[in-house]
Amino acid sequence: MKSFHLLPLFLLAVNFSGSPAPAKPEAFVSARTETVKKVVAETDEDIIPWKPERLLAWDDFLCAPQKQGDAVASTSTSLGIAYQLKNNKLSYNITCHFSKHKSWGSLKTEYILAHEQAHFDITELHARKLYEALYNYEYNPGTFKKDIAAIYEQIVKEKEAMQEAYDGESDHSRKRRIQYEWLDKIDTMLEETEMFAVYP
Repeated sequence: MKSFHLLPLFLLAVNFSGSPAPAKPEAFVSARTETVKKVVAETDEDIIPWKPERLLAWDDFLCAPQKQGDAVASTSTSLGIAYQLKNNKLSYNITCHFSKHKSWGSLKTEYILAHEQAHFDITELHARKLYEALYNYEYNPGTFKKDIAAIYEQIVKEKEAMQEAYDGESDHSRKRRIQYEWLDKIDTMLEETEMFAVYP
């Protein structure tokens, strides 16, 4: 018997902002996360899957700039999973996407773009962590739905925490030394998780 499940195609859409100049903390928009509870209908023209050779460009940020305090950019990414059970064999599909029509930039510098790319890279890191967790998961026919949901939710919490730490510690890219330290850290983590980069 073939059974197909969307979890309900869990997607976590995240918007983050970057700024190059000091601003009053209360005037700057902090990281904002939103969990999407339904399948989001996005066309191929709207989404960019994460690929090491495909870095973001400002032309990818198609949303009109938003008035959000001193925010100068916002990046929307999603981490999704769908799974299928066929003949008691579990298979799944993991997605890591950038949304063009939900992302914007008003101050388009290479420095700010690197900050926004790193938000996308953090989502990719957690797509790999999700793959690793599911790769090591031992299928249980009685609890697999609950198990997969719990695994996904834990990875999402870790991802949100890292996104918030990145923005918080770098002060949304304004602390340049810390910003560059984060970029190096993320690059190292991408190298360390390369074995899980080709997820289903």
